[in-house]
Amino acid sequence: MRHLLGAQPRRPVVDPVTGPGRSTRARLPVCATCGVQYDAVDPEVCPICTDERQYVGAGGQRWTTVAEIAAEHRTVVRPEITGLTGVGTEPSFAIGQRALLVPGEGGNVLWDCVSSIDDAAVARVTELGGVAAIALSHPHYYSAMVEWSEAFGGAPIYVHAGDRQWIPRRGAVRTWDGDTLEVLPGRTLINARVHFAGGTVLHWPGPDGRGDLCSGDIVQVVADRRWVSFMYSYPNLIPEHPDTVRRTVRLLRDLEFETVHGAWWGKVVESDGRGAVVRSARRYLEHLGLTPDI
Repeated sequence: MRHLLGAQPRRPVVDPVTGPGRSTRARLPVCATCGVQYDAVDPEVCPICTDERQYVGAGGQRWTTVAEIAAEHRTVVRPEITGLTGVGTEPSFAIGQRALLVPGEGGNVLWDCVSSIDDAAVARVTELGGVAAIALSHPHYYSAMVEWSEAFGGAPIYVHAGDRQWIPRRGAVRTWDGDTLEVLPGRTLINARVHFAGGTVLHWPGPDGRGDLCSGDIVQVVADRRWVSFMYSYPNLIPEHPDTVRRTVRLLRDLEFETVHGAWWGKVVESDGRGAVVRSARRYLEHLGLTPDI
């Protein structure tokens, strides 16, 4: 069973850029480390970066703004593979991920998000069919999700209820619960719970019909792109719990997918994606001294 839940109201806090009641969109605060855009925050604390899965840099908490990002970066929209388009930021900003525009019946799903957005990128995405829905893997990639939603007529933003506490801005956010949710025909979200309680991947038929898993870093495509891995914290090297890895495999092993698209340009398992997930999980368990019983 699954159902959509309304986004919960957020406690008013101080806007570190403009002060109470004077915030404008161009001056919205953005954490320079994780790249997440907020309505308002405690100037000393990014809630996402103070969590043990992320970090505050050695120089302390740093903020930038929507306007400063626009002045220093551009949003690039280019093919990742035939039939699948990536959206990224140049020069790289914060975590440096790229989003994916996943096509199909009913319109495109913007899978994950980036901190930058500009008129040229909106125009190019519009040429490609626009954005009918936005879906997020986990809080580190919430980025400018509300900005992107508003640029495309208030496209609904799907966040798993397990990560509701991390929602950074008011907007067209729809929280959902359960293991799966089809947000548009053929585009199904799967709550793997890796990395975050709401950690989610997206399965779709792929451009050639053989299946594709858009995984962010919930299922992380590693340097040897025949393999993936699973972590509770990547920057702090905290491994994911074995039971969570087993659960992920149970959810994914019966799906058809030939490729796995990770969170960065070129991080793609190009063939036997499902096999890569299963054998990688077995290797993971073996190196923890456990029986690879999956």
